[in-house]
Amino acid sequence: MTQPFPVSAGEGYALRTRGLVKRYGSQVALAGLDLAVPRGVVYGFLGPNGAGKTTLMRLLVGLIRPDAGDIEILGQSFGWRRRSVLHDVGALVEAPVFYDYLSGRDNLRTLAASGARVPASRVDEVLALVGLAERGRDKAGRYSLGMKQRLGIAAALLSDPQLLLLDEPANGLDPGGIVAMRETLRYLTRAGKTVFISSHILPEVQQLADVVGIVDHGRLIREGSLAELLDEGGHVSVRVAEAELAAAMSALQVLAVPAAARPSGLPGVATIDVRIQPARAAEVNRALAVAGVYASDITSGSDLESVFLSLTATGPTPATATTASSGWGERG
Repeated sequence: MTQPFPVSAGEGYALRTRGLVKRYGSQVALAGLDLAVPRGVVYGFLGPNGAGKTTLMRLLVGLIRPDAGDIEILGQSFGWRRRSVLHDVGALVEAPVFYDYLSGRDNLRTLAASGARVPASRVDEVLALVGLAERGRDKAGRYSLGMKQRLGIAAALLSDPQLLLLDEPANGLDPGGIVAMRETLRYLTRAGKTVFISSHILPEVQQLADVVGIVDHGRLIREGSLAELLDEGGHVSVRVAEAELAAAMSALQVLAVPAAARPSGLPGVATIDVRIQPARAAEVNRALAVAGVYASDITSGSDLESVFLSLTATGPTPATATTASSGWGERG
């Protein structure tokens, strides 16, 4: 059994877990998860399907109980008997559910009346914050998926929480809506609040997060600032003739860095991904040229997806939508 956090230990953190374990029968969803979420940041929580992301979110809002370990929220120990800690927490976990026969505004008023007391003006404030001021009188049953998602985020903001927990907040939003959501969440962190996001949309997390935690098989395998992780994700990709692939792979061994070949999608051409900082692209080109191999194309970059895939060894993640829209839009 883990020892409780010291009383003053979490003053710099909005959320911490230690040794968190959750089992469903013989299946282990979380296997000793340790997280440390600083205050005033956007924290991106990433992992493959089945890694334990949703289980953690449900634990953090008291929907289920852990089998072992400790949770600390806003400097206070959180447990089944200490749910008052959640008064300063707003959450959107899984798909939001509303009364279809009520307007968006009346849904929020109903929620406001059932929780911690909030000013009457707060409902209209959060509707405006998520871009639903013009649609607040419409019945929720007429809302699209993206609008319901926005209403769910508005509900999570009702109590003006210090910590916001969002599970896949971009669900149903088009690129324009995602940009607007990003600006809203940035506004909240500038005001000193903390946003914890569980998401599978890696490019969006890269645009938004300050700190990233990557979980796999119920354990945290990497946590750090986005800048640190991107530095690790540097890569150079080169295209060479398939006939010269073996010679190219051999030549790159002199760099002492990981390199992997993959199809390029072009006939007779292969791509080699080299895990090396973009600034060293000339070294890659030189090593190939010394061996008599000449690349037809060289590209370099640094992205969160490269780090994620290298740590979790999973396939490509789903792409975001490409249809443009303005405001807090939605796709579909």
